[in-house]
Amino acid sequence: MNYLGFEKDKLESVVDQLNALLANYHVYYQNLRNFHWNTEGENFFDLHEKFEDLYNDAQVKIDEIAERILTLRYRPLSRFSDYLAKADIDEAPILRDDYDMVETILTNHKIIIANMRSLLAAADECKDSGTDDMIGGFLEELEKASWMLDAWAAKKLRPATA
Repeated sequence: MNYLGFEKDKLESVVDQLNALLANYHVYYQNLRNFHWNTEGENFFDLHEKFEDLYNDAQVKIDEIAERILTLRYRPLSRFSDYLAKADIDEAPILRDDYDMVETILTNHKIIIANMRSLLAAADECKDSGTDDMIGGFLEELEKASWMLDAWAAKKLRPATA
């Protein structure tokens, strides 16, 4: 039953992009766990806690994205092999340098932000306000988290010029 009133062909684009976002979030989540477990050195306490905050947030968003797909009467991807095949984010290697970790997370954010912006356009085309509201909030939060990580890494990643 089409109780939400969406045009099926337009909605399929939204769902495909929601599944892409779900896949990207799963790989991003695992990258954060990797870095949380492998960070060390002078920035250990800051980054260990920050990565935990970010992966806890990602875990909540993963569930919300999957439930949105279900609300739209589709099935979310649910196997890690499918996430790896669908995601634009790559699994991160085990890194030792904390700035490399942050740079990798910022690269992951850039991919997720682009995914969200594309998804917002598809949701707008479909007049899917529910997806639009959810993703708009996610986008605002991720942009702020990106700014904070970028500010933390500013001196190392972009040395001051004389």
